[in-house]
Amino acid sequence: MRGIDDKRDAMFIYLSPEDFVPADHPLRPIRTMVDAALEGLSAEFNRMYSHTGRPSIPPEKLLKALILQALYSIRSNRMLTEQIGYSILFRWFLGMALDEPVWDHSSFTQNQQRLIGSEAAGRFFQRVLEQARKKKLLSAEHFTVDGTLLESWASLKSFQPRDGAPPSTEGRNPEVDFKGKTRTNDTHASTTDPEAKLMRHGLGKEAKLCWMGHVLTENRNGLVVATSLTQASGTAEREAAEQMLRETRKRSRITLGADKGYDVKAFVETLRSLKVTPHIACRENRGSSAIDGRTTRHAGYHISQRTRKRIEEVFGWLKTVGVFRKLRYVGQEKIAWYFTLALSVYNLVRMRSLGVAAP
Repeated sequence: MRGIDDKRDAMFIYLSPEDFVPADHPLRPIRTMVDAALEGLSAEFNRMYSHTGRPSIPPEKLLKALILQALYSIRSNRMLTEQIGYSILFRWFLGMALDEPVWDHSSFTQNQQRLIGSEAAGRFFQRVLEQARKKKLLSAEHFTVDGTLLESWASLKSFQPRDGAPPSTEGRNPEVDFKGKTRTNDTHASTTDPEAKLMRHGLGKEAKLCWMGHVLTENRNGLVVATSLTQASGTAEREAAEQMLRETRKRSRITLGADKGYDVKAFVETLRSLKVTPHIACRENRGSSAIDGRTTRHAGYHISQRTRKRIEEVFGWLKTVGVFRKLRYVGQEKIAWYFTLALSVYNLVRMRSLGVAAP
């Protein structure tokens, strides 16, 4: 029998968003972990807001919405608030009723600025990491470090001389011929993103305006335990690695896996002084390598070399899912805040895959 296409809308709905989400939906364990992490941030949120005035968007919902933005690769706040309006799944994740009005995208962005000036992302990252530690998912002895270039949103045409040369009068997008012109970070700067640096990833690669993101992971399950965002330079990776190790290392001896870009004598000596065994890939020319047989003869060195490649999964997720293929923000503080939050989301996804907070 043919069904009737009844186009009348129901006047009342006696269901909540909870009834629409399957019990085995992959967002359920993530929401459980997010709610547990946010419980410990209530005191921090109280210090950020005044006790008088008009109520703003709850900071818990702001952070949850930004987590959805990273999970579902939503590229703007306008698209995010639009999808929250019609997505029952998103409303369920945020704890919103089906008839609850959604915030305007401009209000969402204004309230978001308050979070960026706080330590909410870093504290949330640590709260998520603490859950992994309680579940014994973290290694306390073996780690890997690496960095990646994050392309700035600024155009190469904005990379102008620092000497105050007059801008082009051909309009907002003039024709520019860079052939035969020498441009360096010492003589030029971007007018759009002044702190971004011109850098290329390797020989034969094109130079781009970039920032550099750094990650320290543990080797047991590949979870991120420390993050850093710096200006791009030839020494930034080693400097950031030393900083992250000093902030996270305990008194016991640990190992650190890394690629050959970290095979520098001064850096290796610094690691040894910190009681860190450098499991760093050797340069092709062994005569110039700072890693010798004292390290490479052990089986643990070769295990670290195999395991360290897992850190590339973090960067792959960031750039394909976490909306970090090209930066959407300007300024180190704002980019670093989103970088830390995105890596918190990566840890949540990884922990869900490991069976943490299973429904």
